[in-house]
Amino acid sequence: MARRGIVVVGASAGGVEALGRLAASLPKDLQAAVLVVLHIPPEGTSLLPSILSRQGPLPAAHARAGERVEHGRIYVAPPNRHLLLRDGLVTLSAGPRENGHRPAVDALFRSAARTAGPAVIGVILSGALDDGTAGLAAIKTRGGVTVAQEPEDALYPAMPTSAIEQVGCDRVVPAAAMGELLSALTKEPLDSAPPPVPDAIQVEVEMAEMTFGGNERRHPGRPSGFTCPDCNGVLWEIGDHEIFRFRCRVGHEWSPEGLLAQQNDGIEAALWIALRSLEERGSLSRRMAKSAEDRNHQITASRFHEQAQEAEHGAALVRALLADPSKLTGGSTLLGTATRPADADEEVGGAGG
Repeated sequence: MARRGIVVVGASAGGVEALGRLAASLPKDLQAAVLVVLHIPPEGTSLLPSILSRQGPLPAAHARAGERVEHGRIYVAPPNRHLLLRDGLVTLSAGPRENGHRPAVDALFRSAARTAGPAVIGVILSGALDDGTAGLAAIKTRGGVTVAQEPEDALYPAMPTSAIEQVGCDRVVPAAAMGELLSALTKEPLDSAPPPVPDAIQVEVEMAEMTFGGNERRHPGRPSGFTCPDCNGVLWEIGDHEIFRFRCRVGHEWSPEGLLAQQNDGIEAALWIALRSLEERGSLSRRMAKSAEDRNHQITASRFHEQAQEAEHGAALVRALLADPSKLTGGSTLLGTATRPADADEEVGGAGG
């Protein structure tokens, strides 16, 4: 009788510590393959495989395209590639980023849900915002088991909290207790046929694989009033299991909190542009006023002095907002809302992984 043999794990900020404790808790005879996505920057070399190999009994390595997954091994997503699963084989894709990340947790989880259904165990560890929630919902839709780290046990509890509240995880345990739980889950027989793969999951996996041709009739969801921060295309709103999120035509995916965080970055960037423009306008107006005064054109000089004062006043207001964004909303920090802490890469010894 079939059993669960695929464990997919997602983590972001604070994830290195959580992954280390999970790896240390795994039994050396685990009857499952473990696939891991940690949000890391596209450049540099990740040391995560060597860290996990030292922490626990299972060998860990960066996944290689086309290799068949085997029990008792840990496969780590390499920088700047989505780690996907298709028919028991590893696929690495340079597909569109999800929540600004490649590799992305949701992309791995959906591909595992599509290809392995009830044989998948999805695990969400420490991280900011709500990454991984939609992918975990896809695993649950296909009959897999959903697991989250106890929020009190996580350095950054937002990711597991979002999964627990929105998906309704089957199990919630500390990272150090994951090994015993996963070992027990892999020994449970599967005696039911998997539910069919929903078309929305199939399409979204195709987007990550770069095999979706942009057919609007198959695009999940409906057009929204928002634009994609990555390509400025229209975002389509997708809703499943009361979890809504957004995708553009070419496949960039954003959760609500991820989109808010990116918009906050855009607001700050716009304020810096405004500050630079106002300071330049003030400086140029002062020079033009001085030139008019030198030619004894006092009326023109006065007009340019007024323009300079207006620009300098505006620049002072913008500078004050950048220094203390709470002034904009009377107490609640605008630019500090839904922002990410330093990504997990800084926790891997500065090696970019």
